[in-house]
Amino acid sequence: MATVATNNFSDDNKLGEGGFGQVYKNVHSIDSLIEGCSQGILSNGQEVAVKRLSRNSGQGAEEFKNEMVLVAKLQHRNLVRLYGFCLEGEEKILVYEYVSNKSLDYFLFDPEKQGQLDWVRRYKIIAGIARGIMYLHEDSRLRIIHRDLKASNILLDGEMHPKISDFGMARIFGVDQTQANTSRIVGTYGYMSPEYAMHGQFSVKSDLYSFGVLLLEIISGKKNSCFFQTDAAEDLVSHAWKLWRGGTPLELLDPSMRDSYSRSEVIRCIHIGLLCVQEDPADRPTMQSVVLMLNSYSVTLPLPEQPAFFLRSRTEGNMPKITLESVLSISIP
Repeated sequence: MATVATNNFSDDNKLGEGGFGQVYKNVHSIDSLIEGCSQGILSNGQEVAVKRLSRNSGQGAEEFKNEMVLVAKLQHRNLVRLYGFCLEGEEKILVYEYVSNKSLDYFLFDPEKQGQLDWVRRYKIIAGIARGIMYLHEDSRLRIIHRDLKASNILLDGEMHPKISDFGMARIFGVDQTQANTSRIVGTYGYMSPEYAMHGQFSVKSDLYSFGVLLLEIISGKKNSCFFQTDAAEDLVSHAWKLWRGGTPLELLDPSMRDSYSRSEVIRCIHIGLLCVQEDPADRPTMQSVVLMLNSYSVTLPLPEQPAFFLRSRTEGNMPKITLESVLSISIP
């Protein structure tokens, strides 16, 4: 039984908690986990993570089957692997590969741990997440919109390589489909694009918005949803835009990195992040373009427009228009 494999779902083996349930590491032979499952391809003794879906989470058989079918078909180094699933009465359980370093937010937002993420690691994490999303949008057999990209859904392996997880809210698009509507808004506020949060419209560009927020969080080491400035409350996206318009984008950088970073890479990543959170979905780049922007400095980046949900301040109207050339000429603080 799954309870045996996880020591009766002991908190000692709890790895984390997602939107639809809790995740545990197995502590015994996974043979017992597979017993009674409708499917499971696992070898004896292999470490796995067991996701136990909450009974009152609202995720029923449809969402459970959605996540199982989706992830089982996906194979990419920056996506978590699904090995199997269990249905035991009312229990719904997913069996994933075990990713040893927990999730990105565990390091990124902890003042004592964020120093372990130097700029080289953060840049590799950004690039890995981008490659994983590009696979979902462009390169897999299906076109998949994740709909809940955030730091807690990015797992880190032993080498700190990122793996995108939690596909319970993902949607499959047809080859020629570009947008869909829903009356059931699911996801995490702060990462949701405005067209999705307000009108239920989602597309690959909705994921791009979430990626942009996540990118700015990785650079700053601060949560978008919990970010406050001294004079007035505002979100991280608004703060990043103010610094960009004011000509001081490097002030966004996490102080824990000190001088161990590439100035040009940081500014380029901030630029890409602001392109992804623009209000008009048509203005946001594709993930394929983002991967190219990250890998090639010969690609010219367009100037970003004002981001969605930007909170205007009393001083914003006095900020000068800024060009990419003037940003790149800014001295390091």
